[in-house]
Amino acid sequence: MKRIVLGLSILTLLGGGGGGGEAPLGLPKVPIPKDNPQTAEKIQLGDKLFHDERFSTTGKVSCATCHAKDKAFTDHLPVSEGIDQLKGTRNAPTVLNAAYFKSQFWDGREPSLEEQSAQPFINSVEMGLKDHEPILKIVRTDPEYGRMFEKAFGIKPQQITMKEVKKAIASFERTLVAGDSPFDRYFFGGDKKAMSPAAIRGLEVFLGKGRCVSCHTIEQDHALFTNHLFHNIGVAAQRMPVNLDELRTAVEEVKKKGVDVAVLSNPKTESLGRYAVTRELSDMGAFKTSTLRNIELTAPYMHDGSLKTLEEVVQFYNNGGRLKETDPIPELLDGGIRPLNLTPEQQADLVEFLKALTSSQFIKK
Repeated sequence: MKRIVLGLSILTLLGGGGGGGEAPLGLPKVPIPKDNPQTAEKIQLGDKLFHDERFSTTGKVSCATCHAKDKAFTDHLPVSEGIDQLKGTRNAPTVLNAAYFKSQFWDGREPSLEEQSAQPFINSVEMGLKDHEPILKIVRTDPEYGRMFEKAFGIKPQQITMKEVKKAIASFERTLVAGDSPFDRYFFGGDKKAMSPAAIRGLEVFLGKGRCVSCHTIEQDHALFTNHLFHNIGVAAQRMPVNLDELRTAVEEVKKKGVDVAVLSNPKTESLGRYAVTRELSDMGAFKTSTLRNIELTAPYMHDGSLKTLEEVVQFYNNGGRLKETDPIPELLDGGIRPLNLTPEQQADLVEFLKALTSSQFIKK
């Protein structure tokens, strides 16, 4: 076995099979697909592909544009900007710990990092390519890529396909793992001084009156802070179709353009959430439960970037899916979304707990 240090984590690179690599305190082993085992060569290739701006129509946008290392692999924008500063409709989620997710994108429309990686290239408001051929032309003719693909996959330049491109990018993304937060040292490591008294009180709220743990789960030996499910918490309520005609129009747009393009170009279609993928009424306006790890670093929040601070997020949940108590109660909310009646002190403590989920490498000394 080889050990390398790449970016944020130290991973054990297994020579084959589907085993996962070592992970920081508080996280399980990274799940590795059997048909895409980790290798140092593949990871290095994926790193290069992830940062290559030539894979956009303007030559100025790469995967790292919206998932920047110095911004905890987000872009700190309410909704992401692609080619020519075109804006989509959704906030860029962090890639940190995406290796653990059972589905990708806010609506879960892709099952793996491999399949997710290919979509932004051909989205009209992200990287703008009509198809993947320009990418293949570059990697087949660039001598450095030729050498790297041969080392990673044992193939010649003209044999390179998007299958290898996707596998390499996904392999790199599986190294972006971050745990070892004050919470991890307190909860899993037994260091009772690792969290502040306010954060400890906030954990009690998180587990109890706040009911946060119902969706942002904590297991006995690790915590991903997500149940991998989809919920309507009220964020998209003001944009959702208000009648059957609007719903039919939105669905037809999804059928015509495909989910990936349709949801980034029309707020009405975007607000369908998981429904755009499944056509199940129970999924109307539902979006994936995001991980809370390193959440202090990934503002603004929610799938549309509509909440600016952690204080607003806690207030939103405390009011039962509304930022203000005077706002109307959204329709089609999940049953668990209702007023929490937390005191101002409990809300402040909950924010302090969320800040205690920041990994050690990001904490300013």
